[in-house]
Amino acid sequence: MRKFVTVINCMDGRVQKPVIGYLSAKFSADFVDMITEPGPNKILAENKDHTIIQSIKRRIKISVDNHKSKHIAIVGHYDCAGNPVDEKIHIQQIREAIKVIQSWDLDVNVIGLWINQDWQVEEVRPSHSGKLFSKN
Repeated sequence: MRKFVTVINCMDGRVQKPVIGYLSAKFSADFVDMITEPGPNKILAENKDHTIIQSIKRRIKISVDNHKSKHIAIVGHYDCAGNPVDEKIHIQQIREAIKVIQSWDLDVNVIGLWINQDWQVEEVRPSHSGKLFSKN
């Protein structure tokens, strides 16, 4: 059986390859189901646009139910046109977005990723850890 993971990523083409490479390696995945929106970490963190959030949730459920994905990543990135805020705000939004996704009780592992100015992937630590990123 082929292994899938799921990512809620920005539509920005610059972040697709680094995220796919990172998740494929981290979870030994054969495929990465890509759900894209401009600035998805903001959309989920603010939890206001219920139409888009329901669309994201529906697509995640397809990945989880049909492809048996057990891991979901939410991504924020440097120089995001859909969410032009500084890195600290992105990290806060990623952490909030993780909580929103976890509240859906999908029985999956949820992680946050930050794509820095060098287009490298950094895993966002939970807010209680005191550090922004884990070592890759």
